[in-house]
Amino acid sequence: MKKEQTVIKFDNIKDLLYHSANTYADNIAFTTKIKKGKEVEYINHTYTNLLEDINYFGTSLYKLGLQGKRSAVVGHNCYEWTVAHLSNLLGGIVSVPLDKGLQIGELEDSLIRSEVEAIVFDEKLKDVIEEIKTSGKTNIKHFICFSKLPGFLYFYDLIDDGKKAIEAGYSEYINYKVNPSAMSILLFTSGTTSKSKAVMLNQNGIATNIYDMQLVETFYSTDVNIAFLPYHHIFGSTGMLVMLASGVKTVFPDGLRYIQQNLKEYKVSVFVGVPVLIDKMYSTIMKEVEKQGKTRLINFMIKLSNFLLKLHIDIRRKVFKQLIDALGGNMRFVISGGAPLDKRVGKWFNSIGIHLVQGYGLTETSPVISAENDTCVKEGSVGIPMGSLDVKINNKDANGIGEIIVKGPNVMLGYYKNEEQTNEVLKDGWFHTGDLGYIDDDGYLFITGRQKDLIVLKNGKKVFPEELEILINRLDEVEECFVYGLPDAQDSNDVKVSVEVVYNETVTKSKYPNATEQELKDIIWNEIKEINKTLPMYKYIKHLVLTKEPLIKTTTNKIKRNEELKKIIELEG
Repeated sequence: MKKEQTVIKFDNIKDLLYHSANTYADNIAFTTKIKKGKEVEYINHTYTNLLEDINYFGTSLYKLGLQGKRSAVVGHNCYEWTVAHLSNLLGGIVSVPLDKGLQIGELEDSLIRSEVEAIVFDEKLKDVIEEIKTSGKTNIKHFICFSKLPGFLYFYDLIDDGKKAIEAGYSEYINYKVNPSAMSILLFTSGTTSKSKAVMLNQNGIATNIYDMQLVETFYSTDVNIAFLPYHHIFGSTGMLVMLASGVKTVFPDGLRYIQQNLKEYKVSVFVGVPVLIDKMYSTIMKEVEKQGKTRLINFMIKLSNFLLKLHIDIRRKVFKQLIDALGGNMRFVISGGAPLDKRVGKWFNSIGIHLVQGYGLTETSPVISAENDTCVKEGSVGIPMGSLDVKINNKDANGIGEIIVKGPNVMLGYYKNEEQTNEVLKDGWFHTGDLGYIDDDGYLFITGRQKDLIVLKNGKKVFPEELEILINRLDEVEECFVYGLPDAQDSNDVKVSVEVVYNETVTKSKYPNATEQELKDIIWNEIKEINKTLPMYKYIKHLVLTKEPLIKTTTNKIKRNEELKKIIELEG
């Protein structure tokens, strides 16, 4: 596939957005759906509209005295969220995107720690924001709501006020010159083991990451992207900017239950998501295929089309039209990141003619470190490192596995007001990711697990929990699982590889309607023993805990391993 035009490198988001507004002026940047009873209205915002609204809203923020200050944005993905965040970036106001799923105490703590003077928020958070406003513990002077509510400034009133100010000759906001190297975003990590850290990012780092992505991935101005990833997460917000840099239209989902409906409704062609979403899409389709008794036929056609592909004959999108139609009919490109994706899922998407690539990155790296692309795909890998980054493996073991460390412009400035933790991970310009992996002879990066999650046995052998979790999660009866090392009762110096399984109540009731929980445990244990037969002996799972309680997770769906392990130990005495 050829790119539409030469990719331009910017060192800040303002220049990038002005270029897009000029290049794609009349293209639709965002579509918003408004429901009024049974009636549905779609509002299209062009690239020109978007830049105008950013300038109007930003001008009002300046009029409120927020130049050089900090402003938080919290709420669901929507057009208003985008305008609020981008207005901050284009005007030198530090943007603090916050997770709408935070408990009130953690949200208030984040607002205090980030020293924001304004917050732009979703109407659904009214009660929480009202409580924070009443407590008076934060430094917030301006509370701005996406919707019109008594006692709060109204988002669209500020747009109108900003428009009037610009028409009257006010140009301070529009003329602001961005400092590419200064802190522009303060982003709280969703820590799985400790209190969240506030990551300082600059615009040059993010703009460089966007440029690197555009060089290797193919996006068209005719594409339609659906914004499933939360914008408060760096993967979501940088992804949103990649789409804007490429002239793509972005639409907003109605929720996970409506994913298939939305893909068809908006003719979505690009999907950026985490494995849990992509796995869900895959399993939903495969269950329907199985129900229709077409599994063998599909598997045969995949083998045939893969053989023809080697002869440069591509029949995939014709042969598998029915499967692609189940994903809306227009899906052509899927990007997976945020966690390991089951290899067979990635292979399946590519086999039916939907290009799926995996990427790897962290909040601290703005975020993408490496990714597969049109020409570089290797099963199980997370692709080739981005062009602007140096990536190497530190302290390799006998298998070439060590800690992944990274150097380049998109590495964070540091953790806000936390020099000790900054110095722990930033050494001589190299960011130490805490992730373990290796680079093969062809330059592909493979992730084997998190350093802190590694299970080290008495004999020195190492077990990566994520590798086993992927295998166990394939079982129909398993909703999710958590692999951990449990102190061995027979040898206090050793641990045994153990798993906690959350069983799928719907599946188990359907397959084993009269089974007791102990009988279910026996069934799942027998299946795990079959998995053990495919593994080296030191990786054998030797203990099973069965539950229907969901695992303790962060708001980005990562297991809080320390908390989950503590819960298991308490339950098991």
